[in-house]
Amino acid sequence: MLKYYFLCTILVFSVLAQYKPDWNSIDSRPLPSWYDDSKFGIFIHWGVFSVPSFGCSGTAGEWYWWGLSGSKSQCIVDFHNRTYGPDFKYADFAPMFKAELFDANKWATLFQQSGAKYVVLTSKHHDGFCNWPSAESWNWNSVDTGPHQDNVGLITAAVRSKGLKMGLYHSLFEWFNPLYLADRANKGSTTVYVDTVLQPMLRDIVNKYQPEVIWSDGDWEMSDTYWKSTEFLAWLYNDSPVKDTVVVNDRWGIGDACHHGGYYTCNDRYNPGKLQNHKWENCFTIDKSSWGFNRNTDIEGYISIEELIGQLVSTVACGGNFLLNVGPTSYGAISPVYEERLLQVGQWLSINGESIYQTKPWRVQNDTSNDLWYVTTSAGTVYCTILNWPSNNVVTLASPKTSSNTVIHLLGYSAPLTFTSNAGKIVVNLPYYLDVTSQWAWVLKLTNVS
Repeated sequence: MLKYYFLCTILVFSVLAQYKPDWNSIDSRPLPSWYDDSKFGIFIHWGVFSVPSFGCSGTAGEWYWWGLSGSKSQCIVDFHNRTYGPDFKYADFAPMFKAELFDANKWATLFQQSGAKYVVLTSKHHDGFCNWPSAESWNWNSVDTGPHQDNVGLITAAVRSKGLKMGLYHSLFEWFNPLYLADRANKGSTTVYVDTVLQPMLRDIVNKYQPEVIWSDGDWEMSDTYWKSTEFLAWLYNDSPVKDTVVVNDRWGIGDACHHGGYYTCNDRYNPGKLQNHKWENCFTIDKSSWGFNRNTDIEGYISIEELIGQLVSTVACGGNFLLNVGPTSYGAISPVYEERLLQVGQWLSINGESIYQTKPWRVQNDTSNDLWYVTTSAGTVYCTILNWPSNNVVTLASPKTSSNTVIHLLGYSAPLTFTSNAGKIVVNLPYYLDVTSQWAWVLKLTNVS
């Protein structure tokens, strides 16, 4: 009986402690399928940095404090002193972060209309300001100061009410936190910041909001051993309330990006243009130079809808997800430029979404030129997206092979298209441009091809 008891104890323990705090074990966890099926998400950079909302000479808006007090970027310092005065501290922006026009349901409706399936919000950026009432960030969070509301809680509830998944970005380091700076000066031999700030914060947001994405960042100055990343991930995968559904990225310490984690981001705006052997994500901005809102960005500083759709299509064709960033204002509005781009993506997906959601890479990703990108489905349907409409209304596909039962449709156009096979290629006759529904990129649906 005693032997049986110990055997049961060992079996129960092995089930409860399925993942060990090492990368071999952590990396063996299968990625929950909802993430790969979703393909498209929204990133939100919002915080105290949204008040000055100014970037220049390579310093993005969300890095304003670092430009002011860290790197001392001359254009940031000059702007700050001219606009607010040399005695005005970054912390003085917090009461000005009022979010007086904020409407979480309006945001969530826009994200739903964009066609996104998940949302990732900055719970804390590198300035350490928390968008929830963190006990480890007294008076430096959105409840104690600024809008006096739980931004994470409000956005999480609104996003989920629209049927979307909710995730949270969290910066591991804080630029000017004295506990972190002391640990760093000790070269990681002490972990006071990690033990008393970082780890309690991470567990708090998981337990309180149950996010289905943990988007880690701010890891690059220290090792994952210092951050205690694998210990956190083992807890997340074994014991947390989201252990079965949560996904994480790859930014957990020096050298981890593109090597460890649930999916890889490698670097910002990562799009390798070829099939990868590990799930990855292209986090991409609408503002060419900033993740946070920038008041000084002119119209030329925003990415066109044509390029955004090109990024989405090429990313999905190569096995990635596309996470598109918006930077709301300090008063809680999403500017018309961001709103227009999201609605345009949503309009495109309302016609062509079957070529994006729940697809998988085909045997080739593109052919002829980078204007043609392929995906397929579990049923064997092949989709080819044409990024530039041919002037002669004819497109040549070099990779698919026809059969006697091949049928080709253009999504958003009712009649099947005529085509011929010539020298192993398919020559497809497109309809008159003004007769098609899609405005920016056009998707061929090919059935019974190989």
